[in-house]
Amino acid sequence: MPKLIIDDIPVEVAPGTSVLEAARSVGITIPHFCYHPALAIAAACRLCAVKLLDGPVKGIQMSCALPAQDGMVVSTTDPEAVKMRALVIEWLMLNHPHDCPICDEGGECLLQDFTIAGGHGRRRYQGKKRTFQNQYLGEGIHHEMNRCIECYRCVRFYQEYAGGTDFGVTGSAGRVFFGRFEDGPLESPFSGNLVDICPTGVFTDKTGRFRARYWDYEFSPSICQHCSVGCNTSPQNFHRELIKVVARRNNQVNGWFICDRARFEKGYLNDPQRPREPRLDGTTCGYDVAIDAAAKRIAEFVREHGAESLAFVGSPRLSLEGAILLARLAGTLGSPLSYLADESQAQGALAAAKLLNEQRAACVRDLEEAGCIALLSLDLMEEGAILALAVRKAALAGAQVFLVAADRPARQKLPFEYTAVASLDEVPFEGGSRGVIICGAGKKSPELLTQLASGGAKLVMLQPGANGFGTALLTLEHDAAPLSELLAGGKVRGIVCFEADLPEQLPAGVEVLACADWSTKSALLKTPVFLPTTTWAESDGTSINYEGRAQRFQRSRVPGLPLKGLDPKYYGSAAEAVALHPPRAHRTEVPGGAERDAWRVMAQLIERLGGEPVVEPLSGKWGALKDLDPEGEGVRIFGMLRGE
Repeated sequence: MPKLIIDDIPVEVAPGTSVLEAARSVGITIPHFCYHPALAIAAACRLCAVKLLDGPVKGIQMSCALPAQDGMVVSTTDPEAVKMRALVIEWLMLNHPHDCPICDEGGECLLQDFTIAGGHGRRRYQGKKRTFQNQYLGEGIHHEMNRCIECYRCVRFYQEYAGGTDFGVTGSAGRVFFGRFEDGPLESPFSGNLVDICPTGVFTDKTGRFRARYWDYEFSPSICQHCSVGCNTSPQNFHRELIKVVARRNNQVNGWFICDRARFEKGYLNDPQRPREPRLDGTTCGYDVAIDAAAKRIAEFVREHGAESLAFVGSPRLSLEGAILLARLAGTLGSPLSYLADESQAQGALAAAKLLNEQRAACVRDLEEAGCIALLSLDLMEEGAILALAVRKAALAGAQVFLVAADRPARQKLPFEYTAVASLDEVPFEGGSRGVIICGAGKKSPELLTQLASGGAKLVMLQPGANGFGTALLTLEHDAAPLSELLAGGKVRGIVCFEADLPEQLPAGVEVLACADWSTKSALLKTPVFLPTTTWAESDGTSINYEGRAQRFQRSRVPGLPLKGLDPKYYGSAAEAVALHPPRAHRTEVPGGAERDAWRVMAQLIERLGGEPVVEPLSGKWGALKDLDPEGEGVRIFGMLRGE
């Protein structure tokens, strides 16, 4: 392993590590723009200049492109290196507009940081600045080409990393342009990452344009809820409104990036029409009143019809805490339990719960390093889009990729080359090819399940929701049945629903006693007892992704109506309401802030129905998860389930 000295600090790093990365490993920051850990080296910006005083290489060198070698003596503070970096900043600022006060990147801008660090404060060049016409790139991304410093990060990500073809670089010398050949929405489902990867303000999130500065936001480590991959995110809120979602690095799950669905599909959280007040027989009431009424009606129903006639229904939308307490709530009465909608969902989920273990479950690193990958009856861009980037990385490294099922190629646009085959038998996994099979959440034949169980390839078995694997494990543990099976059996006459989507038409004679949900799409808003619950942005919790990795998420804002959704009565004046200024009329309550975490509602119902009080939802074999670091990489739960 190479040993070198950087600013008088001895450093030992792995072979192939650049001098810039070696410096970072000991806390030395070398200014840079074009370097990004996920991208190939470009050495385009020339800002990472250092002086090599001794060793196999000497003189001014670009540290991002220089592999660390034995005997190197590196100085980042040598006057020659400092002057070189100052000159780079000066020529980059020749054409940069001084529009920091209106730039959404202000406050988290690398160009600001390194310009100040380099001591640049006065523009000596008196000529005209270069200007460009901006492009329309869709509803999510604003384009401001005048701010470009030509680091090439955007095109390297879009074309090389994500496989996009409708965005690139044209022109030469002082007229290099990064954009499309013509205005129009970017086609890549990963285009939103241009916002995160640009070191200046060329690409900014249009959904948060001119809304707030970085230091104004409330944010916390969170987990995307759109699919079962569990990408790490950081939701950014302002006055109880979710303004932006940005990617949070986790090398075991999503690397540095997220898909556009995770980034931009968030409007439902801010919807003023979202149910936020408890209702009893169509009339708003206090939360405790509604819980008391729900407990009373549940008890009366059980006395009249028997516990087996009342089903408690949840879904993978529940956090692990909620899913665990739902089983406990059903167990308090001896009632049937369901987490999954139908046999198709249940069969795929239970197969994953039975087949996966430390050796068989594949993480994103396994995909990136695979030699042979089979996509088995799934729409990858819909069920786990970020995994497509890992498959692309493997394909570029020489892996063979096969799409199993002849009907799939025409319906899928994937960012990598693949071969369509009719069955899994045609995929050449033998020969130590580090095989991985990616399966969708749908139903699978018994023959296919046997083939998956007996094969040597690692498995990615995607689930129907963010906590799909967690609910699959609990379904197996408590012998829970799919809802369709419970309804078809004819015994169930009543349902208590927690964050689940019921069929539009229930069988005759089946009634919904109570519903707890946050969704504006819930068909159960008019149930006799409705209890509004918090979303993932307003609660703490745990979810288990497709590979059995438990991850914690934290509340990033308090429950309540967004400021811009408030009725003018909450403001000191009508003018403040129009201006969306924070209300000056002081109140003790938060408007629309009655929602409670689903698991807390369950805990109160358990106690009211005669069960033991809930002290901590994550107890017993799940107890270790309550101390899980939300900013960490998560932990696989297989050993914990065995009591290790």
